[in-house]
Formats: sequence, C-alpha cells, structure tokens
Amino acid sequence: MNILFLTLSRMSDISMRGIYTDLMREFIRHGHNVYLVVPSERRLHQPTGVFESAGAKILRVRTLNIQKTNIIEKGIGTLLLEYQCQYAIQKYWKNIRFNLILYSTPPITFNRIIASLKKRYNAKSYLLLKDIFPQNAVDLGMFSKNSLLYKFFRRKEERLYQLSDYIGCMSPANVEYLLKHNQFIKAETVELCPNSIELQKNSEWLESDRKALLRNLNIPIDKLLFIYGGNLGRPQGVDFLMKVIAANENRDDTFFVIVGNGTEYGKMKRWFESNTLRNACLLSSLPKENYDKLVRSCDIGLIFLDKHFTIPNYPSRLLSYLENGMPVLLATDVNTDIGRIAEVNGYGLWTESGNLDMFMELVAWMSENREQRKVMGEKGYSYLLSNYTVENGYRIIIKHFV
Repeated sequence: MNILFLTLSRMSDISMRGIYTDLMREFIRHGHNVYLVVPSERRLHQPTGVFESAGAKILRVRTLNIQKTNIIEKGIGTLLLEYQCQYAIQKYWKNIRFNLILYSTPPITFNRIIASLKKRYNAKSYLLLKDIFPQNAVDLGMFSKNSLLYKFFRRKEERLYQLSDYIGCMSPANVEYLLKHNQFIKAETVELCPNSIELQKNSEWLESDRKALLRNLNIPIDKLLFIYGGNLGRPQGVDFLMKVIAANENRDDTFFVIVGNGTEYGKMKRWFESNTLRNACLLSSLPKENYDKLVRSCDIGLIFLDKHFTIPNYPSRLLSYLENGMPVLLATDVNTDIGRIAEVNGYGLWTESGNLDMFMELVAWMSENREQRKVMGEKGYSYLLSNYTVENGYRIIIKHFV
C-alpha cells in the first residue's frame, strides 16, 4: 500500500529512534511505500521540499513555529499548517494514489487534507490519538469551555473523529473517555493501539562506562538515581516536580536527574540557578543515543503530569524506562490509567500529583527495597514485550486493511 503519514513530529532521519519513526520502519519492512509530511518550523530556516530517508519519502513543509513557542504563534501556525501541507502535497505528490492515511494528534487541523484524499482516492484513514485537544487546554487554564476558541477547536476535533475510519487509543482509559464524550463515534471503530517502540540490541554497558558517563555529567555514582526525561511544560506540572526536588534535599542517598526542554525549561533553569542543590541536576535535551545511555545509567524512571487533567494522558517516555528494565515512579492526575496499569502489572508505584508526603514515602521505599526494584524492572520489560512493540502496533493497524 501507499501510506501517507501526517505528523507534527520533526523527522528528518527515519532511522532515528522514536514512536513514529519506529512504526514507519515497521511498515516499510512489510513492503509498504511510506510517505511522510512533516513540518519544518521557520526557526530551522529550511525550505519546503522532498527527500528520502531509510526507505521513506519525506515532504518537509516550511511552517511557522508551532512547538515550544508562544501561544499566539503556535495558534496561528497550527491553523495555517493544514493549508501549507495540502498545497505541498498537491505540488509534489499529486500523482501518488494513497491507500491509507495515518495521522496523530496533535494537531486536530488536518481535516481538509484527510477529507480531500479520502474522496479523491477512496483512501482509508486511521487516527493515532495521542492528545485530546481542546480539553487539555481547558484543563490547564489556557481558555474556558465557554470561549469561542474552545468551540472552534471542538468542532475541528469532532470533524476529525468523523473523518477517521478507525481511532487507535493509547490506553483503556483513553478509549472510555473518547466514547463517553463523543457519543456519535461508533464503538467498533475505536480500539487500543498503544505507544510502541522497536526494541534495540544494546551493546554491553559496563560499570566503568556508567561511571565515566555520570562523572562527565557531574552526577554522583554512589546515590540512587531517579531520572525524568522528556518535555518540561505545563502538562508535566513542573511546580510539583520542583517541590519534590526541594524535599529530596533532606535525603543523603537519592539524586534526581532532570533532562528535557520545553516551555517551562527556562523557569526550571532559573529555579536551579537560584537554589543550591546537592541532590539534583538539570540537563537540556540530549541526542537520543546519549539520552538512552543516561537512562541505562540510572535506577528509576519518573513520570509527572499536572493534577488538573481530566483527560487520560499516557506519556511515551514510559517506554524507554521499561526497555531498560527500570521501575517507574509516577505522580499524575487521577484520570489517567498509566499509574494503575503500572501498579497492577507490578512495574511501578503511583501517587496523585501534589501529594508530596506520599511521593517522598515512595522515594524512600524505592531506596530501601533494592531486590523489589529489580523484580519491578523485570516485570516492566516483560510487559513492554507483550504490549508496546512496533510489531504489535503494526498488527493492530494493518488488520483493518488487508
């Protein structure tokens, strides 16, 4: 099949690791022709054009800055994105007959492209639901549910669901939420299609390698290392994360490694600079290979989500923790099921975001139970093998179209 994938992810090299690049390579391995449309934000100074990478054809479309920028440019850029991508597809790929259109949220503004291609080629469509917008913006106080902005984007969201032949959700709570709040959607078109990765054969990682990497980053080698890697924005509830780091200063055996970037990174950096911290460090985003090595050098993975969310988020950073056999410590809202799934399957501990005393009790438990941590890590890796591989994701999607 000729498969078109629409995404906001910045992908210039399909061989790089990531939930979307890994999935696209799986489609290519099964003999499909894969075409990707990706944005190239103006800050990168790259023109619109087509290039090839690892068997995929990529159409790079020059856009405004739509990620990690102010809300005004993000909003305008997101609205213009659909028209820019549609024009580019018509210009460069008008003779390609697409059989399947894959797309992920965000954004929710590819409706014109999807409708046009479905009508022209009788193509099928599959939505990978990674974000529920505009409700997430309401949860974070960005605008109210009574605002014109909400109503405008809500209509876009509903139309996107109507255009989707199938919708793949990240977790059971996502499926339940989607059907409860969009009763026009047929239940048989919604299914579980979780985030997935291609497992890597890791080269031998010696203790001497670990110590060398940690010393190079000024991270202690004799403390229990908790690592948070990923976006540092309002959805992650960084204010609670900073409270956790401050409380951890009272301990002598635990250290927090924070790696990421995002709209709240500057705030965190200023906070780190204004406080003398002996049990934490803040690193800006690392190349994927270096980040993977750092994760392998740490002991426990961290996941934070803002406590105000009413939508069930399911951060993909979980996968790198499970892949490296690490137990997971989570502080989230009560609506996501990521913590419940971790606890039921024995690979993590959870508390509600904002409950500092309980979180620090869980930190202490992790510190005091070395053997249980090992068992949790093994259970997490086993759960990953059964549920979160790209082979599994590919089978879930393709079964509808063969």
